[in-house]
Amino acid sequence: MSEASLSRFVPPVFSEPPTRKSFIRRQPMMTIGIATIVLLIGFAAIGPWFVGDPRATFPGSSFAPPSWSHFFGTDMYGRDVFARAVNAARLDLWLGIVISVVATIIGSLIGLVAGYWGGWVDDVVMRLTDITLAFPGFVLAILLVTVLGGSSTSVAIGVTVSFIPYFIRLTRAEVLGQRELEYVDGAILAGNSKLRVALRHVLPNSLKPSLVQATLVAGWAITTVGGLAFLGIGIHPPTPEWGVMVAEGSNDILTGVWWTALFPGALIVIAASAFQFIGDDLGSKR
Repeated sequence: MSEASLSRFVPPVFSEPPTRKSFIRRQPMMTIGIATIVLLIGFAAIGPWFVGDPRATFPGSSFAPPSWSHFFGTDMYGRDVFARAVNAARLDLWLGIVISVVATIIGSLIGLVAGYWGGWVDDVVMRLTDITLAFPGFVLAILLVTVLGGSSTSVAIGVTVSFIPYFIRLTRAEVLGQRELEYVDGAILAGNSKLRVALRHVLPNSLKPSLVQATLVAGWAITTVGGLAFLGIGIHPPTPEWGVMVAEGSNDILTGVWWTALFPGALIVIAASAFQFIGDDLGSKR
C-alpha cells in the first residue's frame, strides 16, 4: 500500500491554540492597583455618609483603642479616627488626582512648544526647567506652599508646580523624535498649520511616557501633601487629612497609643503604592 493510501487512515494531529491569559494574569500589579484605587475612591465617595462628624470631640472617650464602636480607635480629643480617615480620603485622593492631571496638561503643552518649535523658545524653557529641577521636588513644594499659604488650593498649586518640570522634559524628548517623522511632513504638505500639526498629530503621539508618569505623580502627590501637613506647612488641623492625622498621632506612639498614627499612615502608603503599581505596569508595557 502506498504512503498516500496510508495517510488517509492516519488521523490529523491538531495543535491546541495557545491559551490567552486573562488581564489579571497578564498584568497582576496593575489589577491590584486599579482595584485598590477603586476601593479607596468608593471609600471616599460614600464613606462620609455613614460615619460620624470627623470634628466632633468627646473628651470622655479619648484614646479608646480600636473596637466595633470605633474601628480605628479615638484620638486625644475623643474624635473617631475612622471617621476622620474616611473624610480625609476624599481630600487626599482629590488632591493627588487633580495635581497629577493639571501637571500633566501644563507640562506636556510646555514641552510640546519647546520641542516642536525649538530655537530660542526651547532654550528659554529648558533653562528655566533646569533651574527648577535643581531643587528637590519636596523642597520646592515647601518653598511655594510657605509663600502661598496653607490652604488646600495653595498646597495644590505649590505641589503641581514642583511636578510640572518632569512632564516638560518627558514630552519635549518625545516631540523631538516625532517631529522628524514622515507623517509630520505629510500633514504640513496637506495644508495644516504648524499649530494644528503640533496639537492634532505630534502631541497625541508623544503622550505615552507622560501618561505613565502621571500615575506615578498621583502617588507622589499624596505623599507630598501628607509630608507637608506633617511638617505643619500645608493643611492645618482640625481639617481631616492623613498627614495632619499622622502628625497629631506621632507623639501618642511614645505612650503606647499606636492607632492614631498607624491607620492614616497606612492609608497614605496604600494609596501611593496603588498608583505606583499602575504606573510600573504601564511603563513595562510600553
